[in-house]
Amino acid sequence: MSREGLDRVARELRGEVKRDEPLAAHTALRIGGPADLFIEPDDLDDLRGAVEILDAEGIGYFVVGGGYNLLVRDGGFRGCAISLRRLDILRPLPGAGLEVGAGVHNGMLCRVAAESCLSGVEFLCGIPGTFGGALAMNAGAHGGETLRLVESLVTLRGGVVVTRSGEELEFGYRYLKLAPGEIVVSALLRLKEAERRDIEERMAGYLSHRGGAQRVAFPSAGSYFKNPPGQQAWRLIEKAGMRGVQVGGAQVSEVHANFLINRGGATATDFLALAALVKVRVQETSSVELEEEVRVIGEG
Repeated sequence: MSREGLDRVARELRGEVKRDEPLAAHTALRIGGPADLFIEPDDLDDLRGAVEILDAEGIGYFVVGGGYNLLVRDGGFRGCAISLRRLDILRPLPGAGLEVGAGVHNGMLCRVAAESCLSGVEFLCGIPGTFGGALAMNAGAHGGETLRLVESLVTLRGGVVVTRSGEELEFGYRYLKLAPGEIVVSALLRLKEAERRDIEERMAGYLSHRGGAQRVAFPSAGSYFKNPPGQQAWRLIEKAGMRGVQVGGAQVSEVHANFLINRGGATATDFLALAALVKVRVQETSSVELEEEVRVIGEG
C-alpha cells in the first residue's frame, strides 16, 4: 500500500480527513481497529477524485454508512474508509418521485416522504443506518424491499458515474450485485401518493413492532444472520439453545436471538468466535448452514 497515495488523498480532499481513525467510533457494534485514513468527501466530485487516486495507487477502500451490518476486525483496515454522510440530497420530484442520497439516514427519508404524502418507504422507518446501506444490501421488512422502489440508481464505478434503471439491477434477498469497488451514490425512487395520516399510522405500527421485538439495549449490528429460505434465523438459533450464550463480551441477545450484542468490552474476535459457535450449533440441531448478513472486513 502506498503511504504517498494516502497522503495525496488527504491533501486533495475538500472534505474531512482523519488518520488512524478508530472504526469502533463508526460502527454500531462499537468495536474495530483503526483505518489508516478516514475521509468524508464534500460531494460527488470530491468522492470521485479520492477514488481515482485510491484506484491508481492500488489502495483498498470501503464505505461505512451508519455502521450497521458491519464488523471490523481488531487489527483495523489497511487503507481508506469512506463516509458518504455529506451526500445527503433528499428532494421530492413531480410524479411521486423522491431523489435520495446515500448519506441520508433512513429515519429522515421516512419523515420527509410522509411530509410529502409519498408512500412506499414506511418499512424503512425502523431500520437504522443510511439509505446507501439500505440500497447496497436491499434492506427490507414487513414485505417491503428497498430496490423494488428504485426507478434509477446512481453509482461510482472505476471513477465513472453510472446511472442504471431499476430494471437493469440484479438483486435479491439482502443482495445487490455491484462491481468490485462500486459505490452507491443515490437513487430515484418512484413512490405512491397517499394521505399523510395513513402513512404515519403505518410507520407508528412498524416502529411499535420493532421496538417490542428488537429493543436489545446493547450495541448490535442488527440481524447478524440472513433468514434461510422459508425459515427465520432467530428461531433456529433459539432451537439450538444459543439464546443468552456469551463469548467474552459478545452475547446472543436474550431479547432477539438473531442479534449479537456487545455487553461491554467485546472484541471482534469475541463476535467471530460466538458467530462460529452459533453456526455450528444450528447446523447440528437443524441441518441448516446460516449465512452472515453482517459484512466482516479488516485484519485480525
